[in-house]
Amino acid sequence: MTTPNTNIHLDLPCPASDLAELIPPLLQIRASILESESRLKAVNSIHPVYQKSARNLVQYLALRRFDLRSLQVQLTDWGLSSLARPERKVQASLDNLLFVMNTLAGKKWTPAGKPLLCFDEGRQLLEEHTAALLGQQPPGHRTRIMVTMPTEAAKDYQLVHDLMEGGMNCARINCAHDGPFVWEGIIANIRKAEATTGHTCKILMDLAGPKLRTGPLPDGPPALKVRPGRNDLGEVLKSSQIWLYPEGTQPAPPAGADAILPVPGGWFAQCKKGDHITLRDARGSNRRMRISGVYPLGCWAAAKKTIYFTPGLKLELKRKGEKLKNAVARLAGEMPRRPGSILLHTGDPLILTRSAQPGHAAWFDENDNFHPATIGCSIPDVLDDVKEGEPIWFDDGKIGGIIEGKEPGQVLVRITHAGAPGTHLRAEKGINLPDSDLRLTALTDEDFEALEFAVGNADMVGLSFANRPSDVEALIRLMRGLQNDKPHNLPGIVLKIETNRGFEHLPAMVLTAMQTPLVGVMIARGDLAIECGFGRLAELQEEILWICEAAHLPVIWATQVLEGMAKQGLPTRAEVTDAAMGQRAECIMLNKGPHIVDATKALGNILDRMQDHQTKKRSLLRKLALAEKFFGEAV
Repeated sequence: MTTPNTNIHLDLPCPASDLAELIPPLLQIRASILESESRLKAVNSIHPVYQKSARNLVQYLALRRFDLRSLQVQLTDWGLSSLARPERKVQASLDNLLFVMNTLAGKKWTPAGKPLLCFDEGRQLLEEHTAALLGQQPPGHRTRIMVTMPTEAAKDYQLVHDLMEGGMNCARINCAHDGPFVWEGIIANIRKAEATTGHTCKILMDLAGPKLRTGPLPDGPPALKVRPGRNDLGEVLKSSQIWLYPEGTQPAPPAGADAILPVPGGWFAQCKKGDHITLRDARGSNRRMRISGVYPLGCWAAAKKTIYFTPGLKLELKRKGEKLKNAVARLAGEMPRRPGSILLHTGDPLILTRSAQPGHAAWFDENDNFHPATIGCSIPDVLDDVKEGEPIWFDDGKIGGIIEGKEPGQVLVRITHAGAPGTHLRAEKGINLPDSDLRLTALTDEDFEALEFAVGNADMVGLSFANRPSDVEALIRLMRGLQNDKPHNLPGIVLKIETNRGFEHLPAMVLTAMQTPLVGVMIARGDLAIECGFGRLAELQEEILWICEAAHLPVIWATQVLEGMAKQGLPTRAEVTDAAMGQRAECIMLNKGPHIVDATKALGNILDRMQDHQTKKRSLLRKLALAEKFFGEAV
């Protein structure tokens, strides 16, 4: 009901749109939102802690069915912009906006019934759900820090202790690696560190999921590449140091050997300091080494050029430029075999097969018939699901192609993306089929074994490659079945969004997971970037953050955060910016690396600094020292 209010007179400093024209479309949007929410059928199966959150999520999805851009611009002219931040309390944002607009227009507007959530309630629900899943908010910043545990954390208690002192709030155990014995050791050290430091640490056990990878390839020829140290200009800074020892004896090289190679004993007995060894290496290049020291158990040979050694390579000993009698020998012993690979160029064909037999590179037979490169697939059944024209990516997006044809037992791929000199494809590299409707289940037999351990030991279980609500239902069913003889509560569920299908089904999967009392979402940006394309990744990140905020669910921001610092000890500028952006999530995940303790401390420092500037997508407008300095100097 509206009644005139003649006491209000508006004289805005700047002209703005007519409020009377903006109110009707907002009322229509409000009616549509409430009608959509009333049709939520799953509400009875949702856990009591998520009842309001589920309804708010549906309201938000209904709101985002409208294109609000023009309306937003007109509202901003009036200094009204609550629709820019409605995630946590959709109906309250709309109702307050309509109340203010009607008041400004000289009308009285009283909606029937109170909004589902008022402003503090949405924030409080998000905080409560986050604390329940990820632990209490750490001092200094609202965003938790999760660290992927390396294998050595099972035995190195000090590493776990230092990580927790450095700011780790959650530990991730990747179930694709190690096994129960190592997992038990990691968990024991975490619990011990909790008692020692007084900090708490939640444990996420991340199920591996179906790993779609390239099949086996035969190893390359036995060879050993030895190269000298060079600077950025290619100039030799340090000769390579090669230790030659008599075959049949125990090699005992001093520290610093770049290679350890056996030679015939009689030939070795002739070697003297200052002699030279000439050879033609495996690539047909003429090379020379100088003997810099001879000892009872071996001798040092120095080389200033890269050498490729293979078994049986001929060595010729020279002294003062002259050949010695019986001074020709061949390398003895075995050489390591390099992993096999297929060199692919843009435009090349590649056969992807169901066979478990090793693949091969392209070749011509004796009749000059061409045979394209072939490689297997770790989950052969996916070849039944792909269609012509669909894209395919290998090895974290390094190689891309298009499905060009299907035949019984194999698929023809045309390579469309590879490095200029070609890119090597090796065994056990990831395969992504972003546009294919794969009938893969998210849980494998190996996952079930890991889940048995996780239900009894972890605080959270990560569902990798979650694509459909049925995947979530299967996980809940298995966890409840395993819980029958366990006295504790069900672990939390973390939905890992790493495919296009997972993103498209995110709202439905969230509502399914809300049957349980602890739910979170991980943005697994590695596979997601390959699936959706790097150009679209930033857009999907934002949408996932919005959806989860509307559902009052915590988000874990994952993949390559401060990767350079964790591995090399020095972050890039882009990594620091990325870490700062990640504070809009409730948790940021770091991967393992030699410098992971330093990376954890650095991330905590970044989060401390960003805490006062922004929460979610809202700028807090903290007082700027820069502004104070400017006016101080101006005065």
